[in-house]
Amino acid sequence: MKAIILGASGYGGGELFRWLLQHPKIESIEGTSRSNAGKTISSVHPNLLGIAEGDFLESIDWTKYVHEEKLIVFACMPHGEFKDQYYLLENEWGKLGLSERILLIDLSDDFRVDSHFVYGLSEINKDQIKGSRRISNPGCFATALQLGILPLAPYRPEHIFISAITGSSGSGYSASSTTHHPTRSNDFRAYKMLSHQHEAEILNSCSQKDWNPILSFVPQSSSLVRGIFATIQLTQNESMKASDIPMVFKDFYRNTFFVRWVNGTPRVLSTVGSNFADVHVMVQNDKVLVMVALDNLGKGMASQAIQNMNLALGFPEWTGLRQAGPYPL
Repeated sequence: MKAIILGASGYGGGELFRWLLQHPKIESIEGTSRSNAGKTISSVHPNLLGIAEGDFLESIDWTKYVHEEKLIVFACMPHGEFKDQYYLLENEWGKLGLSERILLIDLSDDFRVDSHFVYGLSEINKDQIKGSRRISNPGCFATALQLGILPLAPYRPEHIFISAITGSSGSGYSASSTTHHPTRSNDFRAYKMLSHQHEAEILNSCSQKDWNPILSFVPQSSSLVRGIFATIQLTQNESMKASDIPMVFKDFYRNTFFVRWVNGTPRVLSTVGSNFADVHVMVQNDKVLVMVALDNLGKGMASQAIQNMNLALGFPEWTGLRQAGPYPL
């Protein structure tokens, strides 16, 4: 099959290139970038030198693909931009007879709470993802936090306290005052306290399980480049026996390939460069602590999009993803 990456010059686009280039079912990849059109892919993603051939395109000539049985499209555009173009694209695809043959996976937050797109949290929505054609990939924080709280849905804890750190790559390719190395390195701060945009998709998932918890979420900015580490705390309620919760998590993820139970604290470095999320739960009296670590550009973004692609197309979900990250880094 052929793959297209819309907005391919950012970190997410680079990660998609890296994973797709080794995927056994992908024959070719084209990527667009308005700001880098005409430049070689490796001039922007230097790790792909000698591996990724060709230049970034300004736009896609969809007529080239009218005979493809299946076409994979990943949208990696900044939040809000793809939504402005989506309906025009659907119209063009429809006129060319491509619409039903395109698998579209959007990595922005434009459609994460839209009922027309399947929400692509791979371990939670696997059955809905299988065979779907329009998938909205979760946010990086949202992936980590939902993996850490959704196994608790049957117990309906009322108030959940979350502290989670992220690396600078989570803010995207373009530098800003909060991602510029001299202002971020050797520093640690909170941001968007109690008001992060990923809360909406987390609460939407909870509501679909008839659960409406209060989230007190404090995201924090670290000097890491990649990685998310989340600590989730709550107290036992009447329906919950705290000492049972570790087994609840083990059972919930027993048959999942990419969520790993670890003994003791998860480590960001053990997940960087991979599609794995590592989870551990500990209890003390009536207190429950859940810890989750993952790569924000991997399981929190690009490699999860490919996992969703595999599920949607009926491939084993680890196809092209069965790989550990480098250690040490």
